[in-house]
Amino acid sequence: MNTKKLLIGLTLGLSLITTNLLADDAKARAIMEKVDARDDGTTLEQDMLMILIDKNGKKRTRDIKSYGKDFGVDEHRIMFFKSPADVKNTAFLTYDYDNAKRDDDQWLYLPALKKVKRIPSADKSSSFMGSDFSYFDMTDRDLEDYDFKLLKETEVRGKKAWMIESIPRNNKVIKESGYTKSIALVRQDNYVVVRAINFMKNGKKKYLDVRRLHKEKGVWLPDEMTMTTKKGKSTVHKTILKFSNIKLNKAIDNSMFTTRRLEKGM
Repeated sequence: MNTKKLLIGLTLGLSLITTNLLADDAKARAIMEKVDARDDGTTLEQDMLMILIDKNGKKRTRDIKSYGKDFGVDEHRIMFFKSPADVKNTAFLTYDYDNAKRDDDQWLYLPALKKVKRIPSADKSSSFMGSDFSYFDMTDRDLEDYDFKLLKETEVRGKKAWMIESIPRNNKVIKESGYTKSIALVRQDNYVVVRAINFMKNGKKKYLDVRRLHKEKGVWLPDEMTMTTKKGKSTVHKTILKFSNIKLNKAIDNSMFTTRRLEKGM
């Protein structure tokens, strides 16, 4: 999982409002362009701990190994589930294309079926491996598909931030994402999306919170983030992601990012 791309993606799970180019806020767009252009390294290897918490507080954990690499202007990412037994050897591959006219490709390997399944666009709003993140959240976004509006300046954990609303320019994103509106908070000192509220078509809301992050070799990386799904004031489900053993710009062979590797495993 490329966490910068993920954060941008979560920022842009948005609502359909009738707009035109005049609705686009130049300052807000400039901010989001800097978020998108922020250095995230050429490769990223890391361990991930996914903690799933249901409405009764019951927890399940999943250990994941993740790799990401730039392929020119495109980016490929692969994740291997190491435990527990019911998800062990499951693997997920994403090709993020820079070309806005080309849909990103995603594949999921299911060891029980010994089969690689391609994720169709119609399924991208569904839950990723039982978490509060969706397949849609795992891909990058084309900024030209959205209008942006700077709502106000505020603070997050003592750091100045911009509050930005994003609005799609077409129905496709709404259908794929399952979201109807989003508001994000971008830290002014590093252009990292540290919080977001995503309004879902089913009336629920998803709250993103980047709890901890650090700077490594000039690159800002999150150490922990949460996504919480709520219906009204009640928490329906929550996912915590913790990142460790981070290796930035380490050589990773291109063969790591293939559907064949999904079946082979790490």
